[in-house]
Amino acid sequence: MAEITAAAVKSLREKTGLPMMECKKALSEVGGDEEKAIELLRKAGQKTAEKQAGRKTAAGRIAVYADMAAGVGAIVELKCETAPVAANDEFIALANDLVRQLATGPGAATPEELLAQPSPGKPEMTLQEQRDELYNRIRENFQFERFARIDGPCGGYAHHNGAVGVLLEVDGGTSELAKDVCMHIAAMRPTVISKDDLDPNEVAKEREILAEAARGEGKPENIITKMVEGRLRNYYAIYCLEDQVFVKAEDGKTTVGQVAKQAGMKLKRFVHWELAKE
Repeated sequence: MAEITAAAVKSLREKTGLPMMECKKALSEVGGDEEKAIELLRKAGQKTAEKQAGRKTAAGRIAVYADMAAGVGAIVELKCETAPVAANDEFIALANDLVRQLATGPGAATPEELLAQPSPGKPEMTLQEQRDELYNRIRENFQFERFARIDGPCGGYAHHNGAVGVLLEVDGGTSELAKDVCMHIAAMRPTVISKDDLDPNEVAKEREILAEAARGEGKPENIITKMVEGRLRNYYAIYCLEDQVFVKAEDGKTTVGQVAKQAGMKLKRFVHWELAKE
C-alpha cells in the first residue's frame, strides 16, 4: 500500500474542504491517487446528500439577473438549512451562477436540465458539479426547485439578504427606473399590474361590500355608485402596481403608473418571490 503523506492529505483537504481524516481515508482506499480520491469523495457526498434530502431547508436566497439591453431576465430560489450557509460566499456564488446561466444560456424546463449546463463562474464545471462540490464541504441539504425566465427587457432587484427578489418585464424606459419599480414591488407587494388584471368576481364582491357600507351610512342610492367607485381606488391601490403611490415619489401622490407613463415605459408583468418557508 502506498504511503499516504501529510502533504498529500493537506493537498486533498485544500481542494475539497473536507476533514483531514476523510481525506486520508479516501487516499488510502485509492492508493494515494488524488484524482481518484476526489471522485471517491464526490460519490460519497452524493450518497450522503440523498440520505439528507428530506431534511428541512428553512433558509436560502433568491437571486435575480436582468439585462435590459439583451432583453432577458431570470430569477431562482436556492434553499439550504441554515442562515449562516445562506450567507456563505460560495453559496451566494452558486445562486448567482444558476440565475446567470438560466438567463444567458439556452434555458431549462427542469432543475436537472439547468444543473447539467456549464457554470458561468466555474466554466470547467457543470452547475451540478459546482453544487456537489459545495455540498461536500458544507454538508447541508440544498434544494433548487423554483426558477423562472423572461425573454424580454427586464429590470430586477434582490434584497441584500436574498429573502426577496423581483423580476419585471417592461417595454421602454431605463434599467434604473425598472429596478426602482422592482424595489417598489418588493416593498408594497402588489399582485397585478393594473385593475384590468384583477379577478372581475373579486372586484364585483368588493363593490357590493362598499355599496352595503354606504347604505349603512344612510347614503341615498343616487350617489352610492359614485361613492363606491371613489372608494374602490383604495382597493386598487392595494393590489394594482399602476395604482400604487410610487415609494420614491417626492410629492407623496404620484403613482407608479404615472411615473412609468412619463418615462415612456410600459409595465408588462412581474415575478415577485419571497423566500419560501417550511
